[in-house]
Amino acid sequence: MNPEKLAHGISWVFHPFLLPLYFLLVLLTCTVFSLYPWSVKFYFLWVVVLYTMLIPVLALVVLRKAGMLSDYRIDIRRERIIPLLVGTVCYILCAITIARIPSALVFRKFMIAAAVCELVSLVVSTRWKISLHMTGMGAFIALLSLLNIVDMANLLWPLVVAVLAAGMLASARLYLGCHTPVQIMAGFCSGFVVSAFVILFI
Repeated sequence: MNPEKLAHGISWVFHPFLLPLYFLLVLLTCTVFSLYPWSVKFYFLWVVVLYTMLIPVLALVVLRKAGMLSDYRIDIRRERIIPLLVGTVCYILCAITIARIPSALVFRKFMIAAAVCELVSLVVSTRWKISLHMTGMGAFIALLSLLNIVDMANLLWPLVVAVLAAGMLASARLYLGCHTPVQIMAGFCSGFVVSAFVILFI
C-alpha cells in the first residue's frame, strides 16, 4: 500500500469530527449507558452526528465555496480560526441539547471539554500552528483514562486501542509533513490536560 495514502487514510479515520462519535459508541456499548433504551441511544447519536459532524462539515463547504479555505484539511493556520469558532459553538449547543437527559452528565462534560479544547486551539492558532488531530486524540484518551480510574467501566481495551491509534495518527501527521514533533506533542498534551481539567473540576 502507498504510505502516503495510508497516512491520509489514518488521518481521516481518526479525524476530530469522528472522535465524539467513537466516544459515544464506546459509552453506549461498554458502560452502564448500554442500558439506555434504543430511543435514547438514537437521540444521542443524531444529536452528536448533527452538532459534531454535519454542521461543521457544512460550515467547511460554505467556507470553501466562499474562498475562505484553500483546502478542506485546513492545514493553513490562519484559515483555522472560523472553523474552530464554529466547532466551539457546535459543541456548546450539543452539550445544551444533551442536558435534556439529566443522567447523561458524562456526555455533557465530554462536549464541554471538547468545546474548551476547540477554544484553546483557536487561541493558539492565532499565533502558532497546533495539531488539531492530536488535540482531539489527547482529549479522547484523557476521558477513557478517567473513566477507567473511577471504575465506571472496564475500558482498558478501548484505551489500549486509542493509545495505539494515537501513535499511528502522530506518525501519519509527521509523515505527511502537516506538523512538527513539537506541534504534535503540544496538541496531544493540550487535549489531554484540558479535557481532564474540565471533567474533574467543571
